[in-house]
Amino acid sequence: MKIVSISLSLTLLFGSCAQTEKSPKEIKQAVAVQKDFHLDDFLTDNQDLDSAVNTLFATLDDTAIVAQLLMPAVGRYGDEESTIDALVKSRKIGGLLLLNGTKTQCTNWVNKYNGLTDSLLNLPFLYSADAEPSLFNRKISETEKVKKAAELMSIEDVAEGTKIISKELNAIGINYNFSPVVDMSKNGTVGYRGFGQKPENIVPWSNEFIQITQNANIIATAKHFPGHGLVTGDTHKSLQVIDGELKELGTYPPLIESGVLSIMVGHLAVMNNEKYATKGAPATTSKTIVTYLLKKELGYKGLIVTDAMNMGGVTQVPQCEVASVKAGVDIVLMPKNTAQAFTEILTLYRTNAEFKARVDESAKKVIRMKVCLGLCKSL
Repeated sequence: MKIVSISLSLTLLFGSCAQTEKSPKEIKQAVAVQKDFHLDDFLTDNQDLDSAVNTLFATLDDTAIVAQLLMPAVGRYGDEESTIDALVKSRKIGGLLLLNGTKTQCTNWVNKYNGLTDSLLNLPFLYSADAEPSLFNRKISETEKVKKAAELMSIEDVAEGTKIISKELNAIGINYNFSPVVDMSKNGTVGYRGFGQKPENIVPWSNEFIQITQNANIIATAKHFPGHGLVTGDTHKSLQVIDGELKELGTYPPLIESGVLSIMVGHLAVMNNEKYATKGAPATTSKTIVTYLLKKELGYKGLIVTDAMNMGGVTQVPQCEVASVKAGVDIVLMPKNTAQAFTEILTLYRTNAEFKARVDESAKKVIRMKVCLGLCKSL
């Protein structure tokens, strides 16, 4: 169990001194919360956790609130460090994807941005990676070798590889794994990356990966909702279409029941489906898929993250990051232009009460996850 001690800094307490004329020490004492929380608490009804989140949220200005929803990438296929530095210093992001680098580089990034967020008295970051068995050693080199998904012969193999991945992520400081891929195996872009060679293995092997990951205090992510394995194309390049029935949807309820803490939505349109048609929009920007199907029908309460928003499957949507937040996602991953996306979301946040409530809901979920990870103990 992580001991969380939320001691909030004056930088986050906008207007408190002027309104109450209390000293900094008195203000910190007034909002301090000390409780034991763990990832297992995130999905539970927990009044103490609710109180901790609400107390922390109440100290944030609108800039800090909107920032919680944005997660750009740094690394070989991400933004330049100078760009990330500017985003951090202007308080426009709430986390980072570490996208291709050595273990040493990734560790240095975590240490650098932890130090910078601490010095600025910002909320701590979620640090993520695509640490799937098939991609892990390529995405983060210098790491202990693990078998690729196609080489796994048993659930024991899955467990062994997941423990190695989690150990390496813990050593780096990465607390959010965009894995496992729970798609069927037919699609050439994603199929080799998951456990879908034998459909009967998808749920038990994915759940094994999820439980071991989350027991290591790392968020696991089932992807790509509502199912990428039976489409033929590549969403990196263009929007792909699920024609008719959502044949992969049945994978998700048992994983949700078992407590997967994050689900990634793919850039997948749905057509010829009376109930779930997205009218040409990718699922990442579809309220029908994110809010009505995933949240309401499947009852999902974990973090919902988009696939990378610089991919060809979604960039044709005007203000696609705003559209994804409207659809119901909590974290916007790799905006094409993070500073612009921040400005667009913040502008609407300040002028539209319904959108403000939608953003506040997601920001509180992100903060709740940070508290459950033990990240807020030294604010």
